[in-house]
Amino acid sequence: MRHAQVSRKTAETEISVDIALDGTGQYDNQTGVGFFDHMLDQLSRHALIDMTIRCAGDLHIDDHHSVEDVGIALGQALSQALGDKRGIRRYGACLLPMDDALVRAALDLSGRPFLTWKVTMPTQKIGTFDTELVREFFQAFSTHGGITLHVEALDGINSHHIAEAAFKAVARALRDALEPDPRKADTIPSTKGSL
Repeated sequence: MRHAQVSRKTAETEISVDIALDGTGQYDNQTGVGFFDHMLDQLSRHALIDMTIRCAGDLHIDDHHSVEDVGIALGQALSQALGDKRGIRRYGACLLPMDDALVRAALDLSGRPFLTWKVTMPTQKIGTFDTELVREFFQAFSTHGGITLHVEALDGINSHHIAEAAFKAVARALRDALEPDPRKADTIPSTKGSL
């Protein structure tokens, strides 16, 4: 099983991440940020990645450091669990509807981090959660996971729906990219011979 554990401790956060890429989408995520936990649960469930995350952060300041640093640690765990990426499909894409929201995500587990983010949230908050932190999470996750990631909201009037559709779309694209390719099980999916 492709598995990784990552711990990260700074003056702002203390985080542990445990993931299994060949899981069934079981999750136990506790970051102290309720909406963010809900989004991480969606990522786990729809990518079929078993995920346990613990974060103790400086929430008395705001949620920023916790959300960003979880993205960093989760990206590092994904990269570790993938190893040399032998036998994966590498690419994934999803067009995901959620009520009023329609979000498209496409990604490449290339080892070359890049984020294109074309998502506008109608509100600055979802409950007490700053909507700008959705992008911050994906920036950290793509950078430290070595993922080329494109996310675009094609429609939507409800910030909660748009954010959740983004997490689910990325999850489904990630699921496709992580899947073993039965026709190329022993090869690295690149003409370069490495990713």
